[in-house]
Amino acid sequence: MTIFLREEFEKCWAGLDPFEQVKQLKGKVFRELEARRTLQFECAGKSYFAKIHGSVGWKEILANLLRFRLPVLGAENEWLAIQRLEKAEVPTMTVAAYGKRGKNPAQQQSFIITDDLTNTISLEDYTLDWLKHPPSYAIKYQLIKKVAEYTRKMHQSGVNHRDYYICHYLLRLPEPGSQLSAETLKLNLIDLHRAQVRSKTPARWIKKDLAALYFSVLDIGLTYRDVLRFIRYYTGVPLRQALNNQRYWQSITHKAKKMYLRKQRKGDAI
Repeated sequence: MTIFLREEFEKCWAGLDPFEQVKQLKGKVFRELEARRTLQFECAGKSYFAKIHGSVGWKEILANLLRFRLPVLGAENEWLAIQRLEKAEVPTMTVAAYGKRGKNPAQQQSFIITDDLTNTISLEDYTLDWLKHPPSYAIKYQLIKKVAEYTRKMHQSGVNHRDYYICHYLLRLPEPGSQLSAETLKLNLIDLHRAQVRSKTPARWIKKDLAALYFSVLDIGLTYRDVLRFIRYYTGVPLRQALNNQRYWQSITHKAKKMYLRKQRKGDAI
């Protein structure tokens, strides 16, 4: 069994079973599946998010494996990914509590509680009307630069996201009476429950992340120059050198556009 409790939860749950306490949490439920519940709740006047994982069962594990998908067994992926991203200086969530118990992967129980990232908007929502109302050059430049650099750091740290869309970046909004500034832009990467953590990120998973990210921005009005800017900052080398492997970037574009066409046919949201 693994337990981490930050000071406030150590005090709040002193002498109690943390696993039982998280089961009793009440708040705004964002997702409720058979084996996972995500909710926002308050404790001592502060807002938090909790992801509570129950046992998935062998049937679910085998079903995922037969579809060549890695099953998500609990909160450990997110716990490990957050720690790795913090070391890589990629702004993400801050863990307030984490627990895991059970050796049998099908019967494992776990939870993770993170500080609520208040006064934020997802990049998907922020860019929703960019076609009609484009942002300033400085804002767009900084957003592309930051996302590219964070993506590079994430992959270099051995983490791949597996749901790498712009909706999983939160942009900190300015205080009332202030305006968003390119110099003070702050982003946080969230939703890491499917992330994988290794000593080195495999090339095929890097490509999947990059294609998913590109797919998620195809409708926001980015220019070819914007795409080149992303490549420049993601690779960290001069653009001429980065484009030596044009076939690689073309394959990512092809994969992203296939995802886009599939979405249009099915009418799926991201």
